[in-house]
Amino acid sequence: MCPLKTSDLQRIFRELDKNGDGFVSLEELNWLLERINVHYSLKELESLVGKRSLDFTEFLLFWDSISNINGKHEKDDSDEEADLVNAFNVFDLNGDGFISSEELQSVLSRLGLWDDKSGKDCKSMICMYDTNLDGVLDFEEFKNMMLHTES
Repeated sequence: MCPLKTSDLQRIFRELDKNGDGFVSLEELNWLLERINVHYSLKELESLVGKRSLDFTEFLLFWDSISNINGKHEKDDSDEEADLVNAFNVFDLNGDGFISSEELQSVLSRLGLWDDKSGKDCKSMICMYDTNLDGVLDFEEFKNMMLHTES
């Protein structure tokens, strides 16, 4: 998974916390996980989390544990490649092998990361990594974007 900034995770947490009580329930957490193709039953999720709801700090710890942001779990190259393929497929909504700016915006919206007021422009984001200038990202361009490298 792509590392997210704390401000993005705060926004996701607020969006998930529908009743504003400062906690995200397992149902709300599971809703988010399903949108990023991570599937658990509520019973499995409760066993993994150890409680019925998470405050923001616990949500951050959970996110870190499933996304390996801190690099605590060494992965070999094939695992990293498989994760990138899965992430690419989440964004490639029509399955054509490319990510368009519309697909990027749609997925970011579903994750609560797109806000018209934030000024983010998906076309500009695509252009930054679109090395062959075809207006979309293929897998290698997406991989370069996710790994923050230049081809």
